[in-house]
Amino acid sequence: MADPAVASGGFNAGARSGGGKAASSPAENYHMARRRTLQVVVSALLTECGFESAEKAAVESLTEMMQSYITEIGRCAKSYCEHTARSIPTLPDAVVTLIEMGFNVDTLPVYAKRSQRMVITAPPVTNAPVTPKALTAGQKRLHPSYIPSHFPEFPDPHTYIKTPTFREPVSDYQVVREKAASQRRDVERALTRFMAKTGETQSLFKDDITAFPLIAARPTAIPYLSALLPSELELQTLEETDSSEQDDQTDSDNTAGNGLNDDPGADKENSMLPPSSMVPSVKASEENMIDNPYLRPVKKPKVRRKK
Repeated sequence: MADPAVASGGFNAGARSGGGKAASSPAENYHMARRRTLQVVVSALLTECGFESAEKAAVESLTEMMQSYITEIGRCAKSYCEHTARSIPTLPDAVVTLIEMGFNVDTLPVYAKRSQRMVITAPPVTNAPVTPKALTAGQKRLHPSYIPSHFPEFPDPHTYIKTPTFREPVSDYQVVREKAASQRRDVERALTRFMAKTGETQSLFKDDITAFPLIAARPTAIPYLSALLPSELELQTLEETDSSEQDDQTDSDNTAGNGLNDDPGADKENSMLPPSSMVPSVKASEENMIDNPYLRPVKKPKVRRKK
């Protein structure tokens, strides 16, 4: 009979070559140690059956089958245990599970006392993976005296305690001003980078054009024109003033038109006028409009008297 170490030698060499990368977390180390123990068990069973060597893929498949079989036994035993209102499985739960899975339980004692049974060394001691602690908020409640101790515990306090996560808005003048200045600086920097990437740039260094790019200055024919033109805020104010004056003029025209409509003679005169008689005056007024705000006639602001 061959030695189990010889039988599993080919597999162990392949495992060392394929699993040279060490596990990083304690949980992976824990599972890898248990997996290696199953591989040694499979190699020993193959040696008992008369095999002298085995391929790595075959040993890996048998190890996966054994692990799945043991996992299914544990899952079913846990289900039977919880079905009878218990939390820890016992031997009858495992026996019922084996019978349910079609295994003959009477053959277990004979198989355990076989003569060619091989003894395997105990697996290395590894610490079980530590379960991360849940979020704690407040003090956990204990059971009152009228609730039995085997009943489930109260849930964590963070599941029913109100925990506000928002912050009050900062109203300090200095902080608000610093934040506004910081945001303005960030916006200017972002716009400068965008214009430098999308438009023409000039570099401080001739060797490296991409280092410290500067926005290219474009010469204009009238450099002082930008200083004379009004800003957007001033244009908006002028447009609001013009629109308010036009609304007042429209209201006055409507009141005058209502007065003329009351006169029957005026209706006859208006009916005698051709429909296109007002078009030339409207066109003339549109042609006389001046786009330049500095060449427009001065308009005095309308002062509304308090009634």
